[in-house]
Amino acid sequence: MGVPEVQEFIVHLATQANVAASTQNQALSAVTFLYRHVLQTELEFPADTIRPGRSKPLPVVLTPQEARAVISHMRGLPRLMAQILYGSGLRLTECLRLRVKDLDFGNHQIIVREGKGEKDRFTILPDSIIEDLQSQLLVVRAIHEKDLKQGYGETSLPYGLEKKYRSASKEWLWQYVFPASVRSIDPVSKREKRHHIDPGVLQKAIRKAAQQAKIDKPVSPHTFRHSFATHLLQNGYDIRTVQELLGHKDVKTTMIYTHVLQRGASAVRSPLDDAST
Repeated sequence: MGVPEVQEFIVHLATQANVAASTQNQALSAVTFLYRHVLQTELEFPADTIRPGRSKPLPVVLTPQEARAVISHMRGLPRLMAQILYGSGLRLTECLRLRVKDLDFGNHQIIVREGKGEKDRFTILPDSIIEDLQSQLLVVRAIHEKDLKQGYGETSLPYGLEKKYRSASKEWLWQYVFPASVRSIDPVSKREKRHHIDPGVLQKAIRKAAQQAKIDKPVSPHTFRHSFATHLLQNGYDIRTVQELLGHKDVKTTMIYTHVLQRGASAVRSPLDDAST
C-alpha cells in the first residue's frame, strides 16, 4: 500500500468513521511514522494534499447576570473558587495551585506562578472577596498547625525546590489556599502530605449550580475565564491589558473574545424586526 491507500484511509475516517480532525491527524502521523521508521519508506504526498484542520469553536461566555446567578447557587470553597475564576480570570489548575504567598492583599493582586507556558503573571484580586479569602486563610492556618502538631504539615513543592529548600514544604507561605480535606501520599517523595483540593469538587459544583440557575449553556470552570475576558473588553479595557491578565503569549489568542462581544452581529438589527421594511 502507498499514498493512494493512505489517503483513502484518512478519507474513510473523516466521511464514514466520523472521527474528529485531531484523530485523523493522529492516524496520518502514525501511518507516516510506520512507513518512515519501520518500513524504511518515505511517503511522498502530493503538494495539494489537504490535511484535516482542527475546528475553532467560539468560547462559551456567560452574561454578567448569568455568571452571578451560577455563583449565587454555590456555597463554601467552590463558591469562593468560582469567584476567583470569574473575578481574576484564572484557569482551574491555576486556582487550585494558589499558595498563601501568591495573594498580595496590599496591592490587590494575585500572582499566578508557572501558568501555561511556565510563565508567572499578575492579575486582579477582586476587592469583594478579600474578606472571604482572609477568612479562608485562617482556616488553612488552623489545618496546617494541626498537621504540624501531628508530625506532618508538608505540602508538595514545584520542581527541585524541595531539595534546595528542605524546610520550605512545611512553611506557612507555601501552603495551598485551597487544601484537600485529607492528607495523601506524595507519589514522588512517598511521604504523607496535604495536596490541594481535587478539581472534580469545583467542576461538579459549577455544573450543579448552572442547572439550578437554569443556564442553558455548557458551563465549566473555564467558562468563567472566558466570561472574565469578554466582560473586560465590553467594559472598554484594551486588548493588550486583557492579554496580560490572561497570560496569553500571543494577542491573537485574546482576539477570539472580540468575536463574542455584543457588538458585531448583536448590534445589527434584523430586517424581520424592522417595521419600516
